[in-house]
Amino acid sequence: MAGSPAITTMDSVILERLGLAADNPGACARQWISTSGEPLAPFNPATGKTLARVRQASRQDYERVVDEAGAVWARWRLHPAPKRGEIVREFGEELRRAKDDLGALVTLEMGKILAEGRGEVQEMIDIADFAVGLSRQLYGLTMPSERPGHVLHEQWHPLGRVGVITAFNFPVAVWAWNAMLAAVCGDCVVWKPSPRTPLTALAVQHIANRVLARHGFEGVFSLVAGSVDEIGEPMLADARLPLISATGSCAMGRRVGEVVGRRLGRTLLELGGNNGVILMDDADLDLALRAVVFGAVGTAGQRCTSIRRLFVQRGVEAAFVERLTRAYAQVRIGDPMEESTLMGPLAGPGAVEAMMTAIETARAQGAELLYGGRRREDLPGGCFVEPAILRSSHTMPVVREEVFAPVLHVIPFDTLDEAIAWHNDVPQGLSSAMFTTNLRHAGTFLSASGSDCGIANVNIGTSGAEIGGAFGGEKDTGGGRESGSDSWKAYMRRQTVTINYSRDLPLAQGISFDLD
Repeated sequence: MAGSPAITTMDSVILERLGLAADNPGACARQWISTSGEPLAPFNPATGKTLARVRQASRQDYERVVDEAGAVWARWRLHPAPKRGEIVREFGEELRRAKDDLGALVTLEMGKILAEGRGEVQEMIDIADFAVGLSRQLYGLTMPSERPGHVLHEQWHPLGRVGVITAFNFPVAVWAWNAMLAAVCGDCVVWKPSPRTPLTALAVQHIANRVLARHGFEGVFSLVAGSVDEIGEPMLADARLPLISATGSCAMGRRVGEVVGRRLGRTLLELGGNNGVILMDDADLDLALRAVVFGAVGTAGQRCTSIRRLFVQRGVEAAFVERLTRAYAQVRIGDPMEESTLMGPLAGPGAVEAMMTAIETARAQGAELLYGGRRREDLPGGCFVEPAILRSSHTMPVVREEVFAPVLHVIPFDTLDEAIAWHNDVPQGLSSAMFTTNLRHAGTFLSASGSDCGIANVNIGTSGAEIGGAFGGEKDTGGGRESGSDSWKAYMRRQTVTINYSRDLPLAQGISFDLD
């Protein structure tokens, strides 16, 4: 897979239209930097063929990127927020024009089906639109002062240069969740993309460069594709980056939190999800079936919000599992560039091995394989699998672990209290869902004694969050929040301001300190 790029005619056309070549530099500050590090060779997991090369950045390249981001930030932070929003709006328009090509590149490089590749770009467009409105709503608060002739209020200022580390499964959307909000808040963004999917990042950087150049703000968005040693660790330890936003595994998040915390920096962590669905016996089973299949099989189970555990009340267990296995048998697996395909490949051979190991571990712990779980040797590339359904117990150690693949544990239960306790008894806490037509069940699930996740849904699945709500989770998921709501505050610094417009100097709390 690391041989000479084997680019098909269609792939070549898409790459060319997005400004990519067979060999590409891996760093961009105010302009592209001629990098010379060990090349990354991202490949199409549906074929196993290399798409192009990206020359990794060095520590010296990283220093240049951060320095130049600091220089442009000195001007960008003083550019009025609505004007920053106008530039973000133009970026969103450029994404609209590039949606088909960029969505196709997401599919080629990551392996998600074409509809999901386009959907990922649509997420970028949506968050750009959200950020444009936000640029006129960076509100502070005014509070009544206890001192006569005084005004007390809060205001928000740009934080600085923000480091964003993204994962392979959403190679561009997660960057946009961070970058669009950070930009309207007055920050500059230094992006370290996943080494598995650098081409999509480079394509987005080309689009950003065109927009920023029109306004003389090249370098607001910058990029460094490189190794952990040359780029990742220096980024975490860099006090010039007051915030590191990182998406990835729980193990990676612990390292980020440790290093950034040591320098008292901020982190915004979006880590693993071991997401559960509670299916009550009063649920609309037709609705639940569609949601569970998409949530467990969509993106080949490689979403942080994918359904991993399905708790089914015993009254409907047999009927629902029978319907679920029939639905799985209808999932069309194959080339993700084909419009009819519903499930593409896993991201690489390592992901396939991890899935097979997890299934064997589950069976050794007493799980029963109900469907699938085999390699698809008849398909090219070596990364295709059948999605798996296992009947498992909540006590199995493997059920407490996130497997980044289409492996679904079906766990029968009797009472709602039992289901909620089992659901919450895992280290992760990202997304959760319940299917019920009983208002009391739904209210319990959404109460303080219900789901302990950052996202809790009723009668929809665990995936497909809208950009208007803050996205993130609790416990080992990291506690971060990205995208909508008031998550913009993570990218700014709060300042409390007191103005005395009187001729007196009263002290707060009634303290008297009079001089003769």
